Amino acid sequence: MTQRLYIDVHVVQTVPPANLNRDDQGNPKEAIYGGVRRSRVSSQAWKRASRRHFDAQAPEPDRATRTKRIISELTTRISRNTGLDREDAGRIAAALLAQLGLSQGKKAGDTAYLLFYGNAQLDAVAALVTDHAADLAALDEKAFTEAVKELPVAENFKTGHPTGVALFGRMVADIPKLNVDAAVQVAHALSTHETQLEFDYFTAVDDQNEQDETGAGMIGTIGFNSATLYRYATVGFAQLTDNLGGDTEAALHALDRFVDSFALSAPTGYQNSFAHRTRPSLVAVVVRTDQPVNLVSAFEEPVAAEAGIQANSARRLAEEHITATQVWGDTPLYAAASHTFTTREPRTKDTAETLAQAFGDPVTFPELRTTLRARITTALGEQA
Repeated sequence: MTQRLYIDVHVVQTVPPANLNRDDQGNPKEAIYGGVRRSRVSSQAWKRASRRHFDAQAPEPDRATRTKRIISELTTRISRNTGLDREDAGRIAAALLAQLGLSQGKKAGDTAYLLFYGNAQLDAVAALVTDHAADLAALDEKAFTEAVKELPVAENFKTGHPTGVALFGRMVADIPKLNVDAAVQVAHALSTHETQLEFDYFTAVDDQNEQDETGAGMIGTIGFNSATLYRYATVGFAQLTDNLGGDTEAALHALDRFVDSFALSAPTGYQNSFAHRTRPSLVAVVVRTDQPVNLVSAFEEPVAAEAGIQANSARRLAEEHITATQVWGDTPLYAAASHTFTTREPRTKDTAETLAQAFGDPVTFPELRTTLRARITTALGEQA
């Protein structure tokens, strides 16, 4: 398999008034880029949205969990599998996880930081004691400690990674043996144009107000903005395959699920107030054999604040891809795009033609995923 096989995912998506990802003041996150203020959605926010999207479509054992309450989660599994009460099950769970050297958190039973693990991995740890949990619980402290420390707890967290851990990795600063190098890099989403922070002043009326009473039962404000966002992520296929134990088919499946979930997911901040869920107007994939390439430089000069920001943004992206390919001479192994622009509409004709020049004739999103998998499979066969 090639040591350099990167799948870049470029997305242009317009979001109406929203507050997808708030800062410490409760307002939408922002950034200065190209000398102007842009709307921003952090990479962490969209990675979590992507992970939750594809976990929702996976069986429970194939999902990943990130929590400080891993001892409680293991206790539940041991108690369920063996019939032990939670006190005895908790004693065994704490002893098993003590082998990892996890620092204790401020709250009893919590770890000091979030641990990202596969549900199947924790199931496997629980299974280590299923057949003799009652015997373990009956031992005195010294014998109990000796019996538990012989069990291969750490080994169960080093293999059998679910898609989430294989894609996004795991960082445990003081326990290097638990680290998993991420196969995915996700950029902060940025608006392609300048944005302004606005505020929604709202009131809530008390339904039980008497007719002669005036005023609101509640008054408040919510910060928001609207934006056409450029979103970018890249997947290192070799790293993804390695994280999945060398299973190429599993890596192909994980890649397909990531492209689907990255394109269709969205952070949920204030979603009940703004109903901000939209679909991208453009999803382009580029398979490279040299390095990942973020095309955000297409928007260093902000798109003008006029009608057609979405189409102009997509055209800018395509032009940047064409220019970069011509200048550097690094023709990608494969490129394709799914988008909503058409040559039948005068206002989007130029955009559609430029996108075709950059990424080929448009395909549906399901076709994009299918052809991407087929092209990578072919590339892997050529490298064998």
